[in-house]
Amino acid sequence: MKALPDLEIEIQRRHVADDAIILEVMIRGTQLGAWRGLPATGRRVELPLCGIYTFDANNRLAGEKIYYDRGTVLRQLGVFHEPPSVLGQIGILVTHPITIARALARMLRGK
Repeated sequence: MKALPDLEIEIQRRHVADDAIILEVMIRGTQLGAWRGLPATGRRVELPLCGIYTFDANNRLAGEKIYYDRGTVLRQLGVFHEPPSVLGQIGILVTHPITIARALARMLRGK
């Protein structure tokens, strides 16, 4: 909650089954605190998220699974760039030089 103190969660769809509830939500907020080791950027994020909540035979919460696209969050925070972009290409070369060297070697060998 410190990362996004103005966090908003908007439920867009609700799916109910005998043993689970699935929520499709939109998360919005401004990153004003550290998140996963990333210092506050002051940028707004807006991302879809899916939560699956399962229940036991006594209708007690048994589990929660959350799915979201971390790339979307990182892109909105300004720390992820798509590989085809110039910044993406630079990032790949800097962070994955061995992988890129192997890929170029395979390409030159025709494999």
